[in-house]
Amino acid sequence: MIFRMKFRFIFCTVFAVLMGFVASAQYRKDVSYMELYDSETVISLRNHVRALSSVQNEGRPAGGPGEIEAASYVERIMADYGVDIISTKGGDIFGIRKENGDTLTSRNVIGFVQGYDKSMRDKYIVIGARLDNLPPDLVTVDGQQVNKIYPGANGNASGLAMMMELARMVQTNKILFRRSVLFVAFGASLETHAGAWYFLNRSFADADKIEAMINLDMLGTGSRGFYAYTGSNADLNIIINSLSGELQPINPQLTAAEPYPSDHRVFHAKEIPAVFLTTGHYSEHNTSRDTESIIEYDMMERELEYIYNLTIAIANTSVSLAFKKDETPSRTCQYADIVPYYDCDQKPMFLNSTDPTQFLTKWVYKYLKYPPEAVRDGIQGRVMVEFVINKDGSVSNVRVVRGVSEELDAEAVKVVAASPKWKPARLKGAKVRSSMTIPIEFRLEKKGRPSFGIKK
Repeated sequence: MIFRMKFRFIFCTVFAVLMGFVASAQYRKDVSYMELYDSETVISLRNHVRALSSVQNEGRPAGGPGEIEAASYVERIMADYGVDIISTKGGDIFGIRKENGDTLTSRNVIGFVQGYDKSMRDKYIVIGARLDNLPPDLVTVDGQQVNKIYPGANGNASGLAMMMELARMVQTNKILFRRSVLFVAFGASLETHAGAWYFLNRSFADADKIEAMINLDMLGTGSRGFYAYTGSNADLNIIINSLSGELQPINPQLTAAEPYPSDHRVFHAKEIPAVFLTTGHYSEHNTSRDTESIIEYDMMERELEYIYNLTIAIANTSVSLAFKKDETPSRTCQYADIVPYYDCDQKPMFLNSTDPTQFLTKWVYKYLKYPPEAVRDGIQGRVMVEFVINKDGSVSNVRVVRGVSEELDAEAVKVVAASPKWKPARLKGAKVRSSMTIPIEFRLEKKGRPSFGIKK
């Protein structure tokens, strides 16, 4: 009898502990229901962005404790991934003389993966990402002075997260890379790109052996676009265009207009071919609303796979990349007389807004219907639709560039094709036909209820 009572007590205790763990997992406030189905890559990206954009880092201003903590985090993660850290402990430190005579101290963190080809491993590809963001502002709220923090989740925790996961992929598959790859988190980027300048001119002795650079800055809002800016470099454009002819999870739109001033500028100044990859401007940029809530991790995962493939292509090319401009304007659109959305001087407007989100929320998701067959079969996903906005504002040439199923694809095309007129785009003052690609999200919630809209 005593033995049975002891056994029952032990069993109940263990059961209660186990149920506590289950309950804790089920009701954690910091994890949404959808996060339970994230891939390992998305989980890692999410963890990186959360750590780097936490309020404790106060926006990671150059020279501040938050930038130091971010540099330490990047260094630790890359080391955990097996990447050799060739910067000093805590990063290569440099100083910037301010106008008031003070010296701002910042740092670069550098990881290294050696290429396998003995004839090419002494040549380098640089993958760079901006480390810092804006310092806090002192504002008055209800008569109290408080710090207003700019978390910089997209600018540029997203690019740093992408760089770290890319380092993991390259290290894991280093036997595939002929040239060596450097991963650099640039400090004090917002201070006239000081970290990139220091790296090229003071810190890295073999800067003359760098053959190309890939700059990752603001990559968290992929539904609003994904762009590649090369400064019209002919050799890089050839590689990017050749990749677009292969099966990719996503392809960037080559743009002749620089989306944003970033560290690639320093490499261009040294006549090193560089491509800037970004999801472009976003309304939360340089505001306190640049938090993790705006990050689209599924799109980041697709971008990461593309950037990995681009890194392989650049690292393994037999061509010696030259710093020269391509005089032929690049167009990714299949129609010769159409200007891509981002290349327009004045972008097309829907209900007086150039933000594609306005079209999605005010028209597409208002009239979209979830096909009953798709609901019945549990089909959901994102349909990528390209369309043309004509000079008179009408919409034409609607087509699916990446589909989910016949039912969802057809519904997406039908709603876009029924769009009211837009205000047409302009280039050099003249009206032009312009192209745009948007993601239309079909989601099924619990119990199979259909849902539309932009992820919050």
